[in-house]
Amino acid sequence: MRVMGVDPGLTRCGLSVVESGRGRSVVALDVDVVRTSSDDTLPQRLLAISDAVEYWLDTHRPDVIAIERVFSQHNVSTVMDTAQAGGVVALAAARRGIDVHFHTPSEVKAAVTGNGAADKAQVTEMVTRFLTLQAKPTPADAADALALAICHCWRAPMLVRMAAAEALAAQQLRSYRAKLVAQAKAAQAGRDDDLLGSR
Repeated sequence: MRVMGVDPGLTRCGLSVVESGRGRSVVALDVDVVRTSSDDTLPQRLLAISDAVEYWLDTHRPDVIAIERVFSQHNVSTVMDTAQAGGVVALAAARRGIDVHFHTPSEVKAAVTGNGAADKAQVTEMVTRFLTLQAKPTPADAADALALAICHCWRAPMLVRMAAAEALAAQQLRSYRAKLVAQAKAAQAGRDDDLLGSR
């Protein structure tokens, strides 16, 4: 499975592509950070991110995209910037029919370090180890993009099982409700027959 990890941001947007192998084996194929200038207008900055993402999708052809879920932060403008950058990526993926999954920062940290409250240095260190990189990926946005891709590789089997379980539960619920409706109709028909018979 080829996964593109995206650490969305308006000033710096981390992009990575990894490929999962057997077990927890993951190989890094590419990583970079798209930078935009605060001197440019918002549409220009989003276009720059969009162009880079389109190029990556055409070049690497990922099977799935893992994007960091926008989380509540103290700085509302930062949340908006992150959400807009993530939206550009999700839109590009949707145009190509590529599945998109969102992971929270704590899910990513827990997956790669075992600690949902790990700091950026710990995440970078573990990403470097897991991928046997010769140098630590910099800036942190690059390491975060790789961590997102790794997280999805390791969580994907569980996500598939959960989706299958949810689908089965929904099907069973529909069958149960249909059975209840049928029983209610049969009971009503029986009462109607009794009423007619008593006349």
